[in-house]
Amino acid sequence: MGPVSDLAPITHPLLSAAGIAHGFFTRAGGVSTGIYDGLNAGVGSQDDPAAVAENRRRVAAHFGADADHLNGCYQIHSAVARVAEGPWRGNRPEGDAIVSAEPGLLCSVLTADCAPVLMADPETRIVAAVHAGWKGALGGVVHSAVAAMEALGADPRRILAVVGPCIAQASYEVGFDFQERFAHHDPGSERFFRPGETDDKRQFDLPGFVLWRLQQAGVGQAVWTGHDTCADADRFCSNRRAFQQGEPDFGRLISVIGI
Repeated sequence: MGPVSDLAPITHPLLSAAGIAHGFFTRAGGVSTGIYDGLNAGVGSQDDPAAVAENRRRVAAHFGADADHLNGCYQIHSAVARVAEGPWRGNRPEGDAIVSAEPGLLCSVLTADCAPVLMADPETRIVAAVHAGWKGALGGVVHSAVAAMEALGADPRRILAVVGPCIAQASYEVGFDFQERFAHHDPGSERFFRPGETDDKRQFDLPGFVLWRLQQAGVGQAVWTGHDTCADADRFCSNRRAFQQGEPDFGRLISVIGI
């Protein structure tokens, strides 16, 4: 087993300069093998539970914490945000965003093409981790997370948000009905679709849409790291790529933020 230093999380200056501990972890530094090769943190995957537990222990140790301080929801592609006041110790409530003002607690989300969003109000030290797939993003998970942060004392105008590695527009082909659903639900969202290879197909810009959602929620600054999970098999897990290659399951990437 390699040292924790083998981990290679992606960080962003927007959060780093504000002194916020965070990381969008890649496959690097883990013990999983086969189709889960690397740092699979997915407790819901069919990977060896002992390997997943060791991977999660390494992620927590990267922040100087125990694995039981690595809080994560049982994700259901909802708009539900949960406030964490202490370690959940494996009891995962359903939801898709975790908000906390508790020092030493780590908020985490799992993704494999969906967009992870890490947010912080540097002044009040309130943080959030958000799982924003197309369904959650359309349904309002970003607004729920911002509202929960605000209820704890955060000011949306001070919030810094980073959208991490996720499936990019060039890799994300959807049906035209997908565009129609977005246009009906959220007029103006048509701009995040471009023509596909055939008339009934579109390419959807998930990170662009999530950034728009953050803007709508009043977030002061928001950026995307620019990484496409589907296109980079060496660094990232991808649900869509696994499906395209006929694999029975896929690993889950973990993104973490704490105070």
